[in-house]
Amino acid sequence: DRLAAAQSGTFKDAQVRLFDYRFDVKTGFEPRFTDADLIRVALCRVRKERVENFTLMQEKVWNPAMAGSPGMIRGLFAEAPGHEFMVLSMWRSAAEHGKYRTERVERLALRAQTEADVAALTGDIVELEPAWTV
Repeated sequence: DRLAAAQSGTFKDAQVRLFDYRFDVKTGFEPRFTDADLIRVALCRVRKERVENFTLMQEKVWNPAMAGSPGMIRGLFAEAPGHEFMVLSMWRSAAEHGKYRTERVERLALRAQTEADVAALTGDIVELEPAWTV
């Protein structure tokens, strides 16, 4: 059909991973998107010997920092096989997320020893289209 034809070639190498919920970031996570304008997803492959520290730092350093940021609504921390983790955070706006990034990330990364823990880090920011939320 026309829709399929228009999307031809838009995806390459799609991958699916199942993550198990570990804990919330800020409040109880709800898959509700009507109050958020932006979602940040970070995928972390953690060195095997550093998994315990990474998880502890997520809970004791990163989680409180995000939870204390105005504009951060809620999020979650999840784990997949192979020492892979996902941190998903929902924000009221790109501007609020930008304030958090600029002011805190470098300092928090040093405190949490993120460079020693993380072998690979990817992720993205998704701006939500209010007309598409249900």
